[in-house]
Amino acid sequence: MSEELTDPTKGYLSTRILTVQLKRYDPEKDREPHWQEFKVEARPIDRVLDVLMKVKWDQDDTIGLRKSCGQGICGSDAMRINGQNNLACKMLVQNLKSDKITVEPILGLPVIKDLIVDMKPFFDHYKSIMPFLVNTDPAPTTERLQTPAQRERFDEGTKCILCACCTTACPPFWGNREYVGPAAIVNAHRFIFDSRDQAASERLEILNDAEGVWRCRTVFNCTSACPRGIKVTQLISEVKRALITGVLDMPQEAEVLA
Repeated sequence: MSEELTDPTKGYLSTRILTVQLKRYDPEKDREPHWQEFKVEARPIDRVLDVLMKVKWDQDDTIGLRKSCGQGICGSDAMRINGQNNLACKMLVQNLKSDKITVEPILGLPVIKDLIVDMKPFFDHYKSIMPFLVNTDPAPTTERLQTPAQRERFDEGTKCILCACCTTACPPFWGNREYVGPAAIVNAHRFIFDSRDQAASERLEILNDAEGVWRCRTVFNCTSACPRGIKVTQLISEVKRALITGVLDMPQEAEVLA
């Protein structure tokens, strides 16, 4: 264990006193959002989610936030931490550059209360791109086979956990909520380039719209914000290229081994 994380005189993890500035908003009693400050003692190995739960449990149980798995998989605790989108369960106290944390809801979606936003607009865009496999061939007696190369072609998009970090970091989405957003395009990519799927043309037609893939300005905020490390901007560019060329550069199905 790193020496800087321990107290050599006591042999246990040292703690820090953090100042947490939390953006609060309760529509039942607040006309405008406001900031509230809390002091919290935290260990280096604590996550920002742990810090927020200490505030909620010990100081103000009216704070509203979402959490579920706490392991960076469910995506429910997406929020802006020190001005950047992240999952609260993935950010460790030891990686904070100062003892002050600002926490606020992700941008571009209506705030329900405090850190809880209305995800319905986000999921409406997600549903619009047909996020499911379409194949009208008779069902095989075994699974539909793919080569490793065919699976690799769309692997990047399968990592998406629908946390909305990318979409709510996107300036075009901030200015126009009709834009489908990066997450929807990433999930469309996942099926467009899947050799088993037969609805690539339908998805491309959906995205070939003023509020579709062409709204992207290649700012790269989405790629920086993704807690799963997905190359979001690259996937969006590949969808654009498919629309321009009319070609899906997928490995040939003939390569599948029986």
